[in-house]
Amino acid sequence: MNYIKLSINVADMPEYMADVLTYELGEIGFSTFETENDTLIAYTKQTDFNEESLKEVAESQSLSYDLFLVEEVEDKDWNEEWEKNYFQPIVVDGGESKCVIHSSFHTDVPKADYEIVINPKMSFGTGHHETTSSMLRWILTDSMQGKSVLDMGCGTAVLGILAKMRGADTVMGVDIDEWCKENATESVALNNVEMEIKLGDASILPTDEVFDVILANINRNILLADMDKYVNSLKKGGNLYMSGFYTEDIPVIREKAESLGLNFEDFKEKNNWVAVKFVK
Repeated sequence: MNYIKLSINVADMPEYMADVLTYELGEIGFSTFETENDTLIAYTKQTDFNEESLKEVAESQSLSYDLFLVEEVEDKDWNEEWEKNYFQPIVVDGGESKCVIHSSFHTDVPKADYEIVINPKMSFGTGHHETTSSMLRWILTDSMQGKSVLDMGCGTAVLGILAKMRGADTVMGVDIDEWCKENATESVALNNVEMEIKLGDASILPTDEVFDVILANINRNILLADMDKYVNSLKKGGNLYMSGFYTEDIPVIREKAESLGLNFEDFKEKNNWVAVKFVK
């Protein structure tokens, strides 16, 4: 499977622009991001790439399309690429407990209550992005003991893995990307936890099963489109945690959630990215 690699030099742009572009690119199908030497790098499957949509992103931010370097890259050893260029151990502090996320090639790993091993391929979810770390903080803060958990848009499955380590009874991960399914399955094995991984979107959620906890770290438009399906799969009194959007997006997310009978509880914020909690 070939991928499209997009490189954008953000050195001369306002500091917030990298976050804005990450958000906008996520809306049009890019799902893996990293920053290297003032360059924002994003990837998407070649079959999902739409040049017209990318030009619209550039135009919406008053940027010249010439700043967007687009190239096709072949499938390769992404673990090696991350090892060389990006992924370093990260500690997420949930208050009373902490978790450390690292790859199998790391040797100097900080101590924490929970240790998660992730070898990222083309999958989002190492804990470095603000949305992932905020969702992890919710899992560290709230009880997962004995709960049934759905990790929607699971990526590397890091959220589901931590929920399982925190005492969740059952965990199901769902992702639309084959790379993510493969990466999540590998992550589950690396961490010696039990977690079912399924390929698909919200339409494949079981109609005869409901969850105590649903974790959805995707993006605003998908959350708004699929929130009714999440609510149908959530037990009465269950918690829905959502991330992948900015603080200023909370009102539209909250309006949709409350129209579906959910009650807003609270949110966690990091660099203007948020993870919100609703209760059914």
